[in-house]
Amino acid sequence: MLPTWSQDSYLQAWDFACLAHRGQVYAGHAAGVEYDYLNHPAAVTMEVIHALAFHPEYDGNLAVQCALLHDVLEDTQTQYATLLAVFGQAVADGVSALTKDASLPKAIQMSDSLHRICQQPREIWLVKLADRISNLQYVPPHWGAAKAAAYRDEAQVIADTLGAACPSLLQRLQEHIQRYA
Repeated sequence: MLPTWSQDSYLQAWDFACLAHRGQVYAGHAAGVEYDYLNHPAAVTMEVIHALAFHPEYDGNLAVQCALLHDVLEDTQTQYATLLAVFGQAVADGVSALTKDASLPKAIQMSDSLHRICQQPREIWLVKLADRISNLQYVPPHWGAAKAAAYRDEAQVIADTLGAACPSLLQRLQEHIQRYA
């Protein structure tokens, strides 16, 4: 079966994400270790590409581009209007839904984002599931037990809310939730 996404759409989003996230790093699982930020969108996209093999009915270009771009509005200077002009309405709206609204109190940002994601096509749901799978690889070394437990609990809310979009991603997320400590 042929993939439902194209190399050209992947490369367009990859190049954009590389430029947008240029110079960004994040802490690794060991103290003093840093990774290039692009490692994260690449890991999310890998999860999405794998899930697309089980869902040929999904628009792979939408899912892959949103996976690669999912943090550009939240973590870079990129504006919605730029995404709209470069990638079109569906990608811009998907990335926007995946972006926490920083103007809201932190306690309700995730529920607001999940509400907006639920109004998007299921391809966007895949991206959020894959994003949390990637984020549950390890507990950041500077987090305490309470913060890690809250993050794990939030992951379960994501699983419960969006898991119907993809049983294979739901299963992977549940496995990561169980291991996360």
